[in-house]
Amino acid sequence: MAKLIQYDDGYLNRTPIFQFVLLSCLFALWGGAASLNDILITQFKSIFTLSDFASALVQSAFYGGYFLISIPASVVIRKTTYKLAIMVGLIFFIGGCSLFFPASMMATYTMFLVAIFAMAIGLGFLETASNTYSTMLGPRKYSTLRLNISQTFQPIGSASGILLGKYLVFQEGDSLASQMAQLSPEQVHMFRLQMLQHTLEPYKIIICVLVAVFILFLITKYPKCKVKSAVDNTVAKVSLGETLKYLAGNNLFKKGILAQFLYVGMQVAVWSFTIRLALVLIPHINEREAADFMVFSFACFFVGKFVANFLMTKFSVNKVLLAYSIIGCILILYVAFMPNLTAIYAAVAISILLGPCWATIYAETLKSVEKKYTETAGAIIVMSIIGGAVMPAIQGFVSDTTGSMQFSFIVNFFCFAYIGYYFYHKIKIER
Repeated sequence: MAKLIQYDDGYLNRTPIFQFVLLSCLFALWGGAASLNDILITQFKSIFTLSDFASALVQSAFYGGYFLISIPASVVIRKTTYKLAIMVGLIFFIGGCSLFFPASMMATYTMFLVAIFAMAIGLGFLETASNTYSTMLGPRKYSTLRLNISQTFQPIGSASGILLGKYLVFQEGDSLASQMAQLSPEQVHMFRLQMLQHTLEPYKIIICVLVAVFILFLITKYPKCKVKSAVDNTVAKVSLGETLKYLAGNNLFKKGILAQFLYVGMQVAVWSFTIRLALVLIPHINEREAADFMVFSFACFFVGKFVANFLMTKFSVNKVLLAYSIIGCILILYVAFMPNLTAIYAAVAISILLGPCWATIYAETLKSVEKKYTETAGAIIVMSIIGGAVMPAIQGFVSDTTGSMQFSFIVNFFCFAYIGYYFYHKIKIER
């Protein structure tokens, strides 16, 4: 096998397979952690007798942590190495998962939110480092392909997280609300403590996996993949202030930031409340059976990525995403207003349309920025993930206010409508 050589631009002459596969496994880890939030929202809703708005704060804590750590993580990467940033992320991830144990003993919702926030800090480090590192681990011409391969691990991890939650957190028998309605106040308290212990089970497995992955990263030699010299002398260095001033005046960039904010918010909101929607529309099923709809959703998300990739080789990227947005708006209206269980299948089908959105909006938004400003612009686009903290809370508030979980899905209609407008605007620019 040819000797591994790093070029001046940070790329390699070949891809080190073991290191690349190990790195790609991190994508599955944060996919699993994120999907477990959908389980926790349903579980905590009943255990702590929360409103839909309060239960959505699980996502606010999670994506709030992502938002706050993005810039500090990028600074650590710039001053040290990708590998060190990943190991810091794994330590925070393990620490956040470990906080679930005292949280279950204290039996307070706030302590669980603290644990989720700490976990998200670790995931923020992992995702900030891994996305770029994946593109760098090999020849430059295959950088996008490597990232796409790594990203296919994420829905696999998401489905695994849901299955862990289904079989380890959710239990057999009637739904939690039905069981608690038949108990005395003293019995309800003991029942809640028992259910919180079940919440720990998937995190015990995750901690073991994380420790193993941490050890593997510790003993595995990784190339630095850092730029050794200025390979493109035409790119001038600019200050942060100048960059922010330029981006603030770039209307197309600002439209893209809003589109990404709404997309992430919509995706998280739809996934957060799919299980709850199933429990509302099919009263006789329990949480474990309702979790199957999330497994189907992640399968649709996985398939949707490949379908979109094929379509985008045949048609304009902007036209494909405009069509996806129009279909998405129709499906969301169906979910919000069709008073039977087919609305759940429509909610699952929405995931087919979510697959290509993040990467496409990211790339199209970055195209609107001059090359010398792209590094900071990319970090700001990543920070738009804060939409995942905002939109589920808004949907939860609408559900509480109207008394209809089903109608609350209308919030996502406006998100998809704006995304459609964004890509329609891009088509007009193309012409």
